[in-house]
Parts: sequence; structure tokens; C-alpha cells
Amino acid sequence: MNSIIQILSPNFDARASVGQPNAISHIILHYTDMSDCDAALARLCDPQAKVSAHYLIRRDGQSFQLVDEADRAWHAGVSYWRGQTDMNSASIGIELDYDGHVGGAVAAFPEAQMEALMALLKDIVGRHGLDPRNILGHSDIAPGRKIDPGEAFDWAALHQAGFGIWLESVATEDVPPLAEGSLGKAVTPLQKALAAFGYEVATDGVFGPQTKAVITTFQRHFRPAKVDGVADAQTQSLIYAYCRAALKS
Repeated sequence: MNSIIQILSPNFDARASVGQPNAISHIILHYTDMSDCDAALARLCDPQAKVSAHYLIRRDGQSFQLVDEADRAWHAGVSYWRGQTDMNSASIGIELDYDGHVGGAVAAFPEAQMEALMALLKDIVGRHGLDPRNILGHSDIAPGRKIDPGEAFDWAALHQAGFGIWLESVATEDVPPLAEGSLGKAVTPLQKALAAFGYEVATDGVFGPQTKAVITTFQRHFRPAKVDGVADAQTQSLIYAYCRAALKS
């Protein structure tokens, strides 16, 4: 792994106890949604901005450490995953220097940046003994509020390197689509599967705005070719398959 440049941000505090010996359980990936790395560095180190991350990776692969891993960086905001509501305390945040959804379009992340990310993940996971599956996007922990790192992020390549969860082939069941306004027996088990996977979603049998936001988030991560919040047959099949994969010991 290339040397990491340390540029310390004042934006951090102490990690809160999350009920386990090692408070760090996850790594959260973000994109900066800014024009360049210098602008992102300035914001992440600006005390008035009150945001930060443990690491920032430039498009050419150069990595910067902004907050010590022992400290709590301010990257997750209002968030939730598997009952944990303080993901800042439970995670390490990595920002990727990236323009974001410019004009609604998304571009591929540079190869050098992805290689640097994988090297950093290997180092962090190894040192902290983390489950390598516990790599999430900011959108996963804040559906409806955040969309980064976006549908252009290559989760499949990350999985090939040994991180995250990605299923190459899932059979599509013959089931009717579900969308906002749908009610009935099919909605509740789908919500329960999403909740068991980790998302915050009511299991009330009503396909309302919250369920739509979670479906959209799931698609952005696991079915990026179709991000519309409609649980068609393929999306439903994927949700159940990923839930089973995540719950395997």
C-alpha cells in the first residue's frame, strides 16, 4: 500500500461504547461530491463544516488520513444499520474524491482509486479483525437521505477483492411487482427481509415512502441497472437472496 499522507482534521470526538469489545464493526464508503480533492480536504478539515472522515482517497490513488481510527469521525450523520443508530461510533469512514451525480449522470471510479481503496480495506480489516462483509455505502445506512457512493461504484470488483457481499447469479422468481401504495401479504415478508439484512424499515405491510426509499437504496447497491424504488420480480428475488447470504454464519 502506498504511503498515506496525514492531514489532521479538528472534526472528531470520542467513540461511544456500542456494546462490544471492539467498537469498530463496519467501514462506510462515501463520495465527496465535490469538484476536486483539495476542495474536499478543505471542507473535511474546516471546523465550521463539522464533517470529517478517517480517510480520503484522491482519484490518482493517493490516500490521506484525517482522523485517527481510535476516534469518532463525523461522516455517517443520522444513520442506522442492524439496530445501531450511532454508525459514527461503530465504523471507519472513507471518502472517495468524486464528482457525484453531475447532471444525474455517474462516471466510473478511477482504477488507481479503486486499487488504493482495496489496499486500505485490506489493512483496516486485518488490523481490526473485521468481518470483510461489513463494508457499506453511506446510502445503505441513510436511505432517502444519502445516495453515495452511487450506482457507478463497482461493488462486484470490491467483492472479488474479498470485501462486501455480492451475488453473481440469482434466479428470478415469478412474482408480481410491488410499488408505492401496494398492500397485502407480499409486502410484509419483503420488509422483514430488508430489516433482517440491516436496513431500517417498518414491517407493517404497507409499501409507503420509507419502504420505497429502502428499495431504491438496495437497488443502488445491489442492482444498479435499475434504481426506481419498484420491487419487481428480480429486485424481490435479490432481496431474499442477499438476506439469506448475509445471515449465514
